[in-house]
Amino acid sequence: MIGGARNCELQKCLCCHHSDQLNFFVDVLHNLRGMMAAILTVAEVNPPNSVISLRNYPFARRTMAERIQVKELGPDKPEINIAQPTKEGTRKYIRTFNRSWFERKSWLTGCGATSALFCFPCILFKNDKSDTTWTESGQTDLKHLSERMKKHERSRVHMENCVKLAMLGRVSIATQLDDGHRIAIRRHNEEVDKNRHVLSKIIDCVKFCGAFELAMRGHDERESSDNPGIFRGLVDLLASIDQDLRQHLDNATVFKGTSKTVQNELLDCMLAVLKERIIEEVTTARYVAIQADETTDVSTHCQLVLVLRYIDNEHNVQERFFEFMKLERACADVISDALLERLRTILPEGQGGKLIAQAYDGAAVMRGATGGVQRKVQDIYPTAHYTHCYAHQLNLVMQKATSHIPQISHFFSDMGGFASFFTKSTKRTAVLDEMVAHRLPSASSTRWNFNSRAVNTVYEHKDDLVRCFQTIRNSDAFDGQTNREAGGFVRMLEDDSFCFFLNLFHKIMPHVDILYSQLQRRNCDSIYIGGAMQAFIRRMQNIRDAVPFLVGDEEYRGPVQEPAPKRRRTLEEDRQQRLAEEVCDTIMTHATERFAFTKHLVSATLLQGDLFQQHRRKFPDRALETTVEAYPSLDKARLKTELSLIYDNEEFQNCSGALALYQVLMANNLQDTFAETVSLLNILITTPMTTAESERCFSTLNRIKTFLRNTMAQDRLNALAMLSIEKKMARGIHDFNSRVIEKFASQKDRRAKFLYK
Repeated sequence: MIGGARNCELQKCLCCHHSDQLNFFVDVLHNLRGMMAAILTVAEVNPPNSVISLRNYPFARRTMAERIQVKELGPDKPEINIAQPTKEGTRKYIRTFNRSWFERKSWLTGCGATSALFCFPCILFKNDKSDTTWTESGQTDLKHLSERMKKHERSRVHMENCVKLAMLGRVSIATQLDDGHRIAIRRHNEEVDKNRHVLSKIIDCVKFCGAFELAMRGHDERESSDNPGIFRGLVDLLASIDQDLRQHLDNATVFKGTSKTVQNELLDCMLAVLKERIIEEVTTARYVAIQADETTDVSTHCQLVLVLRYIDNEHNVQERFFEFMKLERACADVISDALLERLRTILPEGQGGKLIAQAYDGAAVMRGATGGVQRKVQDIYPTAHYTHCYAHQLNLVMQKATSHIPQISHFFSDMGGFASFFTKSTKRTAVLDEMVAHRLPSASSTRWNFNSRAVNTVYEHKDDLVRCFQTIRNSDAFDGQTNREAGGFVRMLEDDSFCFFLNLFHKIMPHVDILYSQLQRRNCDSIYIGGAMQAFIRRMQNIRDAVPFLVGDEEYRGPVQEPAPKRRRTLEEDRQQRLAEEVCDTIMTHATERFAFTKHLVSATLLQGDLFQQHRRKFPDRALETTVEAYPSLDKARLKTELSLIYDNEEFQNCSGALALYQVLMANNLQDTFAETVSLLNILITTPMTTAESERCFSTLNRIKTFLRNTMAQDRLNALAMLSIEKKMARGIHDFNSRVIEKFASQKDRRAKFLYK
């Protein structure tokens, strides 16, 4: 019995012993779990560059990648809550830490848990000589903080640690100062200098060809070729006076720089540099307007040109060509999509309000009020108001004045026959050169300055033309059809009605030419256009008043010595007078209607100098309402006050246009006083009145993309067009070649060296 009891007690003791061990292991596991959670929490809360992290995981034990990460993160700048009561005499206040110290001292870091300040480089590279107050305990004394910072910065240990941190991950100073390393760098840079010099000369040749619209490629560009092209000819010419370039061309094996691939890459880089400059100017400009037009190039591809108009930092009006865009077809959707895509790159998000105008030629696909390009663009840019090109408006005015009267329409049709008659035969032209000594320009139904030249030439050389046609008619050297046509022209020039219309339009056309040239100026604004149109209408009225004196006037006959031949009369004098008055009335009526300022253009009347006296008596509130409605960014109340002051000041009345008034305000530093007026003037000046610049771009397109170069790629076309149209801007960029070289070198890895070490 006794033995059995002892065995039971022994078994109980063993069970209790195992139970205690089990509980112990459970407690250990719970503690480890808590420690791991704490470590993870600390790692999440404390970044690797924090003081706590650097204490728990010293910098010396970290891998090189982890050290580089800490260096790139830099000193940790947590919130430091140090409140130190201070008493100076009778004054009591509390000192607190100012976070500006982190900006003033790049080496300073802090610990939010201990509310102390430390030295970041000294914590990373601490040793036995390190000051423990900056690496272990931290600084908490704000009263003497400035003095202790200065003392610590002067210490040798701190300077050494800063150098170690700066050189971490870099080539050592000893290696950098090594003679061999320095010699290699010097040789590399000398080679770069030589390569950049050679490439700069090649860039000059490309710029020259682009500026003067010359074909760069030759028929055969081999060394032995007799026709290598203008570009190679220019390079050889420069090589004859530049020894470095000559040596490069003779000895180069890696990079010669004259291949078509290099030409295209350089053109791409030049285009990118010039576009960047344009976008920089657009970014600084207050408002921007666009001009767009489409045409068909020599390869029957539809090309849309985009021109940007704005005022630059020097207060000059700029109309910059941006690019030609190749379109699949000339419909509203395709054109608007292309324009909007480019505008998103030119005007990034947040700058859409800068686009205040869009000008087109008036074609239905462009000006449609519901589905046209201008409507689709304005849906995205609400302030981009549409302006119908006024040069095209003038053409429409003259077409209307001459097409609805049969006699006038026949007159211009007959005028076109003169040039056509002589262009069909060299024998006819030879007689013209001998007897008239002046060629006859062709007429045009859309370019009224061409019609003006035709009218003036026939008027001034009428008698010589009569003798010329009579000579051709009486000569046996011409066939019967030529003789009949020459006889018809003689009768036409002797017809009284033809001579009357010739005299009438000889008086009208010079005024049309003047207005046409005024409408094609780059710096013309709505105020200038309004004044020019009023002057044109007054001159037309004077001609109309003088119509009775033109009837029966023999002035158009010219200085003829022999007696004048008897004239054929097909219209009575009263009929001639009525037709002449009808022509003048039609021109004035349609000019008044088409050139009237409506909608957003009414804003021009607010700053029209000849209306200041009228506005002074009665302020144009209705025009102001329309202006503010069109441009909501303007402050109506302040603008009205500023305009009232301008109307009362007689000195401002002498300004002939918006640009003149704008320059006066800027020159006298009044842009802050008349802030809203300057904004309105900026809008008026930026708004294009014509698309003449687009037409000039098309002329450049025709000269660049010719029949012999009809397969030219679009990027190359844009680059050559940019170099031609904006050659003045390219010359104005003083480091243009350097910028091109930088872009050229960064395009891809090149075997030739163009970047300095």
